[in-house]
Amino acid sequence: MSSTPDPRPVVAVTMGDGAGVGPEVTVGALVHEAAFTAGRPLVVGDAHRLRLAADALGVEVDVVEVGSPADAAFTPGRIDVVDPHLLPADLPWGEVSPAAGHAAHEYVRIACELAGRGEVQAICTAPLNKAALHAGGHRFPGHTELLAHFFGVQEVSMMLTTPRIKVIHVTTHVGLLDAVARIEPGLVERTIRRGHEALRRAGNPAPRIGVCAINPHAGEGGLFGYGEEAEKIAPGVEAARADGIDAVGPLPADTAFFLGGRGDYDLVVAMYHDQGHGPVKVLGIEAGVNITVGLPVIRTSVDHGTAFDIAGTGRVEVGSMVEALRQAVELAATPL
Repeated sequence: MSSTPDPRPVVAVTMGDGAGVGPEVTVGALVHEAAFTAGRPLVVGDAHRLRLAADALGVEVDVVEVGSPADAAFTPGRIDVVDPHLLPADLPWGEVSPAAGHAAHEYVRIACELAGRGEVQAICTAPLNKAALHAGGHRFPGHTELLAHFFGVQEVSMMLTTPRIKVIHVTTHVGLLDAVARIEPGLVERTIRRGHEALRRAGNPAPRIGVCAINPHAGEGGLFGYGEEAEKIAPGVEAARADGIDAVGPLPADTAFFLGGRGDYDLVVAMYHDQGHGPVKVLGIEAGVNITVGLPVIRTSVDHGTAFDIAGTGRVEVGSMVEALRQAVELAATPL
């Protein structure tokens, strides 16, 4: 006799840095029955740390080690976890640890391998700590670059989504001078295209996209900057528009975010990290989600860090992780 296949996508939930709030937001997101309604979450992390996190949060949940997704039960009240046993039992909360940094790296590696074999359909990541990652011997700026490395992808984009605004970045984890040097028409066009395709995948058939300038007032006709808008951004916007994408710009960044925040644009293209992150965190970090666009699998993440100052106290807000998991399920369920 054959059983009916379960249509719910399997989502690998990486625990992040075990010394930070990753274990707590992971448990906090999975302790509710709603986490299993449309998806099947499988944690890649440390079972002992998850139990400590449950104690800190004051919740009861059964943490069960499994060898693979095929062994998982995916039922409310139980957290299935693939545990490579990399953390010491006495790992302190809230401190940079090479062991925790290495473990966070390995959780992502395992999740990517599961995705590559088709055993999971999406990845949802709790925060890692960059200093700990580097101390553990892994020189990556963050999750986005780490995921691109494991999947062998040369270029991806970071997209931040909140209930009020969505932002995709042309450059992210580089210094401001390096960011300006890297921006060129082809990169701008490819970023616009990745954002456009991501929104279409999420159910928006015709996204409206506003593209930021680099300089104040979009250069003010050459008054500010050295013609970067005309040289680096405008040709990329024009190329996207020529292919039917509804993109407008380069716009002064303050104008673009004002218009995006009131709903004129479905997506704002930011040129560098702080240009995009600042408005997003003002307009909705509590429910913010980070999506890596351009990978062969959906990846979402919380839009906050490891919060060492409150790690292990049970005081962390889990709303961003809940939303990240929801969006991972929603996007994974849509055909690529």
